Amino acid sequence: MDLLNTVDNMSEELYLRLKHAAETGKWPEGNAVEKSQQESAVQLVMAYQSRHLNSDQILTVGSDGEIVHKSKRVLKDELKQKDDPQNIARFSQL
Repeated sequence: MDLLNTVDNMSEELYLRLKHAAETGKWPEGNAVEKSQQESAVQLVMAYQSRHLNSDQILTVGSDGEIVHKSKRVLKDELKQKDDPQNIARFSQL
């Protein structure tokens, strides 16, 4: 099975299940994850994140599969953009 094809067709629900399994070593229902399953889950989660998520984390996996390191300057600039009053929804008739 092609990893990227699998990731491209993966639902967000499945991604969240795999992420939980990779992080905790258990499925969301509480059943233990085998070591080989956990290793596969980690690979799938990383591939999904690189293909579908635009992460604002310091360390992430880029769409090309390479690890992306963000400098403090880049993170500060991104936070300033998020805190910009122009980006905040306004409700004038509450």
